[in-house]
Amino acid sequence: MNSSSTTQDQAKNAIKAMLSPRSIVIMGASEQLNKINGRPLKFLLEKGYQGGIYLVNPKYSEIAGVTCYPSLDDIDCIPDLAIIALPATMVCDSIIALGKKGIPAALVFSSGFGEIGPEGKALEAKLLEAARKSGVRICGPNCLGLINAFESVYATFSQYADGETYSGPVGFVSHSGAFGTAIAALARRREIGLGYFVNTGNEIDLGFSEIMQEILLDSRIKVVAGYLEGIKDGVALKKLANLAMKYNKPLVLTKVGRLGAGALAAASHTGSLAVEDGLFDAVARQYGVVRARNEEQMLDILEVMLYTPLPAGNRLGIITQSGGAAVMMADRAEELGLQIPQLTQGTEDALKKIIPGFGAYRNPVDVTGQFVANPAILRDSIKVMLDDPQIDIVVIWLQLMTNHVDLLVNLFSEIRQDVKKPFVVCWVAAPDEAISGLHKNGIAVLRGAEPVVDAVSAFVQYSQARRNWLQEQGQILPEINPKEALSPLAKLHGVVKTISAFELLAGIGVPMAQVKLATTEDEAINIWKLLSEPVVLKIESPDITHKTEANGVYLNLNDEASIRNAFRAIMKSAAEYAPKAVLSGVIVQKMSKGGLELVVGVKRDATFGMMVMVGIGGIMVEVLRDVAWRQAPFSNAVAMQMLDELRMKAIFDGVRGSLPVDKYAIAKLISKVSQFADSVSSRLIELDLNPILMGADGPLAVDCVMVVD
Repeated sequence: MNSSSTTQDQAKNAIKAMLSPRSIVIMGASEQLNKINGRPLKFLLEKGYQGGIYLVNPKYSEIAGVTCYPSLDDIDCIPDLAIIALPATMVCDSIIALGKKGIPAALVFSSGFGEIGPEGKALEAKLLEAARKSGVRICGPNCLGLINAFESVYATFSQYADGETYSGPVGFVSHSGAFGTAIAALARRREIGLGYFVNTGNEIDLGFSEIMQEILLDSRIKVVAGYLEGIKDGVALKKLANLAMKYNKPLVLTKVGRLGAGALAAASHTGSLAVEDGLFDAVARQYGVVRARNEEQMLDILEVMLYTPLPAGNRLGIITQSGGAAVMMADRAEELGLQIPQLTQGTEDALKKIIPGFGAYRNPVDVTGQFVANPAILRDSIKVMLDDPQIDIVVIWLQLMTNHVDLLVNLFSEIRQDVKKPFVVCWVAAPDEAISGLHKNGIAVLRGAEPVVDAVSAFVQYSQARRNWLQEQGQILPEINPKEALSPLAKLHGVVKTISAFELLAGIGVPMAQVKLATTEDEAINIWKLLSEPVVLKIESPDITHKTEANGVYLNLNDEASIRNAFRAIMKSAAEYAPKAVLSGVIVQKMSKGGLELVVGVKRDATFGMMVMVGIGGIMVEVLRDVAWRQAPFSNAVAMQMLDELRMKAIFDGVRGSLPVDKYAIAKLISKVSQFADSVSSRLIELDLNPILMGADGPLAVDCVMVVD
């Protein structure tokens, strides 16, 4: 077994011991049970933890009836988990002592590490070194611990444990202790049971994804959720997302830090467009991770996922007792890409017979408040709509109804038993007993018109991602031999010469224009004569990657005088634009034709690895910012999904007399670039194909910037 496998097994065993410890030792335990180092003992005793509890503090002989030992050596067994609640300066020695004892895992409550600045960072580095040497895996430091409600493991000082806690099918991991506690408390108020609640703190060792993977494997967990303040390990997140898909357990994440200064200017357009949060969003979409904007939306989505069968598509039916709510929900649904389809004639005819004449029988359907006097109006309307082949999922909106709780709970429960398609109830200002009643009958109930549509949209997107993932499992990507792909790059560094880059990409099947280098006016003339067509001249310099900014591009040249003048002008402009630049000459190529310009690029990201981008290209790429990203490598089908995400995707079908373009040919090109990027990931830094012209014969890349390390 190699060292990597050993480390992974060690981490897995340590996390198991951490989440489900048979015994726990509290280092620095206090008799004051309201203090940080006293609260874990208080909770373990109050909540009925059945494992062994050991305390270490030379100041006491016992605390709350539990023996307290002077040192770890005095304990005659090896606990599974240690809680360290000591001053920061004592933590390293404590970790070393745990290692000598053979304790596999530790929760480090102690603060005073990386969160306080350089001095704390230095101490944090020493702590990690101590953990590595001792073989102890750490959650923290600066964390508030964890809860495994299934087994009454309350190894925490979180305020969440002060109230009534109960186990449930959600696993929750948070970077933030205080905000995580707030989310957990909100979940409890909404009757969403957390089987696990873990705060990872500074994450110097065990991280979010590693811990969440182990939680996800628990058969009692149905959905997993997290609050993130950044991503340290993109590989681990991808592994977690794939595992979640494998077990059909949705992963719902709220990640903050959406806006910022963005990436530093790089050598190509692709680099300047790569913003960390945008890449995270793309990776989440690619692997079926559901992203929630905030804590309330996270809980809305969790509730729908816990109680509702997956829909077969994105066609939404809306039933309300208010025309105003219907309009609001329909507007929001269309903003999010949900369809509000017209019902079949048969469905509309059936609804006409059910709904009062002053109601509305077209989608959205308004049953009016008359259903209170005659519940069959609401019941039959829902059943009829769900039976329509044009509908995949239904939202039912109502408000108050304080005097009719039992009637409505029974009505919705009856519908739940009789129908196969999913529905969600939106009950504004619902009485508490109504919410509890619907939950007991396996029905999601949300609080507002737009929030319910947002949650349903996320649910629909997950369902589609799940279907896409299942289809992708049968896909086998054509392999590009990494050794063969890397060989031409062996002697290259920095910005690769245009001809070398074109030849390399053409060699692996990317449609590239033919280009030649002219170092003199006469050479440019001779190339033009050989081509016998109008040509383009472009500056060739490793120091000038944005050629148009240097006035280094002349188009549609078809006579000797214009070619000579263009050559001289390009060389002069380039020298003035970048006086120290190396000017290798001018690239000469045919004047290609194509109405639509695209850009395809690659960026090596420190977190997610090789990321591939497609968008509307040309010189306006950075202005339009209409791009989609995915992590390499991926199939043609994934590339098609990228094209469908572009805001200007309608132009692919032809607009204002232009002909439609071959989207599959574009997707094939993007997928091929992704496979190439993956095969040369150790060398390639950036790749920019801009523009790619869409002509009658398909896509053709006419310019390229490639940067290798």
